[in-house]
Amino acid sequence: MFLLPEYDTFWILLLISSLIPILTFQISRALAPIRKGPEKLTSYESGIEPTGDAWIQFRIRYYMFALVFVIFDVETVFLYPWAMSFNVLGISTFIEVLILVLISIVGPVYAWRKGALEWSQLPGIWVVERKWKIS
Repeated sequence: MFLLPEYDTFWILLLISSLIPILTFQISRALAPIRKGPEKLTSYESGIEPTGDAWIQFRIRYYMFALVFVIFDVETVFLYPWAMSFNVLGISTFIEVLILVLISIVGPVYAWRKGALEWSQLPGIWVVERKWKIS
């Protein structure tokens, strides 16, 4: 069917897994009722009449913590299979993984030294607090 017969199952699975979300969204769009109005366009505030806009700015620190988490999470994904086959792979693979760990530690250490991972208020940064009006 495709270039290599060993990969036929893979290509069929890839095609099916790509078509299912596309078809799901198309069927949902075709069957969903379309009712546009001012009530549908307002933000929902747990039954309370919304005041102001719904846009809230998050601090960049949250994204820094998320980025550090993703870095170590991806590193764990690579380290787990290596740890399971450590006896088979030998010392050269151990050195390569050690280099991977050392390189991936440099980023969070740099962010830590720059103060990006501190929760305290930094001088020169203003935080606007939102005050909700409940009537």
